[in-house]
Amino acid sequence: MTNIPKDLKYTKDHEWVLTMTDGKARVGITDHAQRQLGDLVYVEHPNIGDRFEAYEPFGSAESVKAVTELFMPAAGQVTARNDRLHEEPELVNTDPYGDGWLIEISLKNPSSDGLLSAKEYDAYITSED
Repeated sequence: MTNIPKDLKYTKDHEWVLTMTDGKARVGITDHAQRQLGDLVYVEHPNIGDRFEAYEPFGSAESVKAVTELFMPAAGQVTARNDRLHEEPELVNTDPYGDGWLIEISLKNPSSDGLLSAKEYDAYITSED
């Protein structure tokens, strides 16, 4: 059973978003995505200060199975990145919603328009299978 926390928002590209109170958001890949990828061996991050529009690629995740691009769930500027993943990419597999987070961004528009609720994301991944 895939873990889909109710307090997060999701994209159809399988990123999750935790909106924080200071106009920032934390971003990672979902439990479903990490299961599909398999054991991660490398995560490529953007630089702090880089700006992206929604749905632009911002990095990649490499597993023993494949390399996949990571997509920005909302427009914003990177304010932090999880550098632990350089030495411990497996954190994305073992704790995708905690220690396996990827980046934090300062949101250009704090609205969560276009993002899916947990219920909508669950229905989406169910329809994909």
